[in-house]
Amino acid sequence: MADSATIHRADDPLDLTLSPAELEAHREHISEFIADVTAAAGTDQAVIGLSGGIDSTLTSHLAVEALGPDNVYGLVMPSEVNAEANMSDAERVASDLLEIEYDVVEINPIVDAVLDAYPAAKGDQLAVGNLRVRARAVLNYLAANHRDAVVLGTGNRSEALVGYFTKYGDGAVDCHPIANLYKAQVRQLASHVGVPAALAEKASSAEMWAGQTDEGEMGLSYPTLDSILVLHVEGGMSRSATATAIGVDDAAIERVRTMYERSAHKRKLPPGPDPLY
Repeated sequence: MADSATIHRADDPLDLTLSPAELEAHREHISEFIADVTAAAGTDQAVIGLSGGIDSTLTSHLAVEALGPDNVYGLVMPSEVNAEANMSDAERVASDLLEIEYDVVEINPIVDAVLDAYPAAKGDQLAVGNLRVRARAVLNYLAANHRDAVVLGTGNRSEALVGYFTKYGDGAVDCHPIANLYKAQVRQLASHVGVPAALAEKASSAEMWAGQTDEGEMGLSYPTLDSILVLHVEGGMSRSATATAIGVDDAAIERVRTMYERSAHKRKLPPGPDPLY
């Protein structure tokens, strides 16, 4: 985990602001997508894990617009490392902002049971952090199977491109409604649909362990990450031109390029051998 003092920040990050018309188009497009995915599955029900963060808050908001509050069910799944404020925010999103049915399920007993079965991993911060995320995925699908629902993911474009998600954890879902939005655009759309500013602008954290923040672990601010992804990774601009355009050093661009390349396996189905015939 990177120390906050070492986080790379662009001197002149790209302006990824969407116009009001573009924001409304994304709003309608995503809501229609959620309705289409659930209908194709033969249901009108959706389950979503609520973390109190902006990604799950926006996704659940759009799910309610698509399906109605009676058809969206939230799971708040705290562990011993989750900040109480974030869990309180998650409950407020469900009860006050969206008025959807939800339950709070503590995951510590599940995590402890798995670690008791495999105690060798108890001191491994990353392994245990991923276990917490995968425990939530199991609960999401348990609820979804029970309720004849689809599981909505909350992954955005920025995090998908650098593999900042847990394979078979928060990546184990039926769809990612906000998958086409960079983090900056997630915040813009959240504000556009009426998410309170305190939620739309709060620092992001996967909370895999105590004190974790997304930017701290990646070693990059989200505006810097978005800028490098748009210009260099997806846009094809050279490393040096990208560094000059946004005012970062080569190390920041190399960090993003490495994360993108090493996480390619997360964005694909598990491979099998080529057919013999």
